[in-house]
Formats: sequence, structure tokens, C-alpha cells
Amino acid sequence: MSKYIFITGGVVSSVGKGISVASIGKILKSRGISVSVQKLDPYLNVDPGTMSPYQHGEVFVTQDGAETDLDLGHYERFIGVELTQASNVTSGQVYSSVIAQERRGDFLGGTIQVVPHVTNEIKSKIRKVAEISQAEVIIVEVGGTVGDIEGQPFLEAIRQMRKEEGRDNVLYIHVTFLPHIAATDELKTKPTQHSVNELRRIGIQPDVILCRSDKEISGGIKDKISLFCDVDKEAVIPLVTSETIYEVPLLLEDAGLGEFIVRRLGLRAGKSNLEEWRGMVARLKAPKEPVIIGVVGKYVELRDAYYSVREALCHAALAHNRGVKIEWLDSEQLDGMANDKLRQVQGIIVPGGFGYRGIEGMIKAAKFARERGIPYLGLCLGMQIMVIELGRHVFHSDKVNSTEFDASSAYPVIDLLPEQRSVEQKGGTMRLGTYPCHLVAGTIAARAYDTEVVYERHRHRYEFNNHFRQPLEEAGLVPSGLSPDGRLVEITELRDHPWMLACQFHPEFKSRPDSPHPLFLGFIGAAKETLVEGAQTSLPLN
Repeated sequence: MSKYIFITGGVVSSVGKGISVASIGKILKSRGISVSVQKLDPYLNVDPGTMSPYQHGEVFVTQDGAETDLDLGHYERFIGVELTQASNVTSGQVYSSVIAQERRGDFLGGTIQVVPHVTNEIKSKIRKVAEISQAEVIIVEVGGTVGDIEGQPFLEAIRQMRKEEGRDNVLYIHVTFLPHIAATDELKTKPTQHSVNELRRIGIQPDVILCRSDKEISGGIKDKISLFCDVDKEAVIPLVTSETIYEVPLLLEDAGLGEFIVRRLGLRAGKSNLEEWRGMVARLKAPKEPVIIGVVGKYVELRDAYYSVREALCHAALAHNRGVKIEWLDSEQLDGMANDKLRQVQGIIVPGGFGYRGIEGMIKAAKFARERGIPYLGLCLGMQIMVIELGRHVFHSDKVNSTEFDASSAYPVIDLLPEQRSVEQKGGTMRLGTYPCHLVAGTIAARAYDTEVVYERHRHRYEFNNHFRQPLEEAGLVPSGLSPDGRLVEITELRDHPWMLACQFHPEFKSRPDSPHPLFLGFIGAAKETLVEGAQTSLPLN
């Protein structure tokens, strides 16, 4: 029977619950305990797939095609598991399911209420993860902050879980923030006390409190939180802001959290083995010569929109014993100053996205990379940008475009498939989740992967238009990755270019700190050999 750890957050949002959950999963897995994870999001959207990145940051895609919260990316990167759509539950999904049951008559004419009908549905979705994964421990993060009105049904559901599963099979962890008052140089515990009081009013007594802070936490502060929040002192765990998120599992392990969880849940566990992870973190923190990468996108002021891209670059650079310095370049500003900004980087990435805004700046970046021999990696939209830019060069026309951006384009090198045109509902035309890709021997892609077939995660609507495949191939485009039937172009390269490659999928979702993605590895390998115009041969250390 699975045991459950429920993680709640207090005081402020974005306190670091997602990293905490991922880190707890890591320290349990390091003891040989099987783990699965779930995120409960109280918002009413069915999923974040149609939400603006300004609202919710990156949309992470699971291998079975679910559009989910970016925290699932943390879970997968830290724990090394592949999650499914069952691992992200929203209020929208819960209420949609309850209403569908009511319409079918499943409740036999009864009055539908938050308790017990909505809470029962939430508990059912939590237990579904245990049923699917058969993991020994299910870690469940409740999104938002204690006190949010939309989160109350979720808190009530997890309160009921301890009664139903047994006290020895459920553990509550509360993540709070200790603000620092500069005038008196004090960390204040009162917000944590209020947050825990709100939890206790609901009926949940936390077993562990993780204290996020930007300053060291003294023993006196721990004593105070232990006393006023009725938590064992050993269960008041300091979590001071670290140099890298990958250090957090080590901080929690060194603070004794792993042993405490094993003891309280009665888990059969081996000795913790985090030595390889410690070595990886040490290498991350060591000074290294950086590779300068320009990320050209429309959401660069909101770094969470490209979270997995940033982490994948970090993973690949570490494998090359290099650091990475990212220059975030707003594609809407890449006009007259484009060349000046792009001359300062050793490689260019155009990440995924939707909509026309900023597209022309991305095309300028792709043109710069093509003409100057700068390594280029296009991700999803970035592949479409690469094809559009080459098409404009080949056909000597700025009318070359995607029908997403110009429905009447004379050269629609990117277009919907014929079978997509009759689908009207948003998401119905999307290609989501894992699809196979056959690599063409002798290409950059084939050398990077060193295999014949790969399986990658997609999230896009428009495809390469095969009507233009021949003239573009004659001009130097190399379709180096294809669907099994050869119909869909999944990867494109540019012949006679040092390293210009783009893919229709999102390789960043499968990159791990201890297992970088092959395409990012190849890209960083090419970029580190590229000299910045006017720069010295040796770049400064971080």
C-alpha cells in the first residue's frame, strides 16, 4: 500500500514548493524507495495549455501528451521518473468530472456538494497515481498558498486522507517563508505561525515545517517555530537560498529530513546514496569558462517561460565542463540593433511559442546564424523560423511564412495538415506527447543521438509543408529526422553550415542534470568552439 506525503505552502506564493517536492523525491529515491509525484492546482482552467506564459510560465508536456504545470519538469529532472497526465490535477478537471457524473445520473438525484462529492473526486485522483505507479510513496503538492479560497477543497481532501489511510501512512509538510527585516537584521516567524494556525484551523497539523529564508536560521528561531507551531524541533528544517536548485536535496538530507520521513512513515529503506549528485553539484558550483548563448524569444523578461530550455543548457554545459551565460534577447527588439546584440553570443536558440508577435526578430536571428556560421538550435517554433528564413532566401520573397502568421502567404512553407483544417476546438489540432522520429544516417542529428530512432515530446499545431521540400532541399535544407512514414519532417539541418539544426519537438523536456539531452550536448559542443566577434580567445570566468 502506498504512503502519502502532502506538501502545502504558506506566507507567500513561489516559495519553492516544487523544488522542495522534487528534492524530497530525490532523497527518498536515493534510499531505494520508489516514488511518484502529483501536483494539485486549484485554478479552474482544465490545464495550463491555453494560459499565457505571463500567467503560468512554461507549459511542461508529459510523455503521454498532458499539458501541465512547470513543476512537473522539476519532478522529472530531480527524480528521474516519467510522469503522466494523472500527475497534474486542476480544479477545472475535478469540477468537470463531478458535473459529468451528475449529468449521467451517477448521484441518483442527490444534491452535489463540495463535501463529499468534490473532495471524493480529488481523493480519487490522488489514489489513481498510486494505482498507476505502484510507488511506495506518493508525494502530492497542493498549489497556491494556505488561505486561498480556491484551495480549500484540496486541503479538506488531504485532511480526510490521513483519517482514511491511517495516521502512519500520511505525512504533512508545510513550506513557509521567513522574511528578513533589514532595519533590525531579524528573521520573523510570525507569518509562519499564522500560516500554520490557518492549516490547523482546517484540521491539518503539519509534521514538518520547511523554513525558506535568504538568511541563516538560528537554533533560537527553530526553537520558537517548534514551540508555537507544535512541531518537533528536528522537524523544523532550514532551507536557505542556495547557489543552485540542485543543491536543495543535499541541504534537506544533511538537515536530517530523509531519516525523519523514513522513521515517521515506517519505510523500509537502504542507506542514502547521493554521492554522484554531490559530485554533480560540486562541478556546477566550481568556476568554469562560460559559453555565451543568445535565447531569442518573446517572453525573455519572464524567464519561467523558458525554464526547461535554461536547465537543458546548464546540463549540457556541465557535461562539457563549461558554464553557460544566457543573453536573453527580446525578439521584438531585434531590428536595427540585431547584429550588434547577436555578435556577442557563441550560439543562438529560438525556443517554442505561439502567435505572430516577435516572429520577425526571430527570423533575423536565424538569418544571422545562417550567414555567419553561428551554431543555431531551433525548438518547435524555432524550426519553423529556420524554414521560413531559408525560404525567404531561396524564393527571394518576404512573403514566405507560416499560415499561422499569414493565412494568405504565397509561400506557406509551414502549414496545417489537411486533416487538421476541419477541427475547430483549441487543442484539437495539436500534436501532443511522444512520437517516434527516424534519423537520417550521416547527419548532425544522427551523430548527436548515435541511434536510428528516437522518441521525443511534441506540442505544436503547424507542420513543415512538403510541397516546398524539394526546392528547399536543393538549396541546402536537410530533413534529418522524419516520422516513420516519411511524411512529417521532425528535424531540419543546413548543409555546409558548422551546426544549424532545428527540431519540431521539445528536447528540453527530456534533459536531466545527470543525463543531458544529445541535441543540447551537440549544440553546446559547437558553440564553445565559436569565438565572439572581437572577443579574446579566452573568456572570463564566472
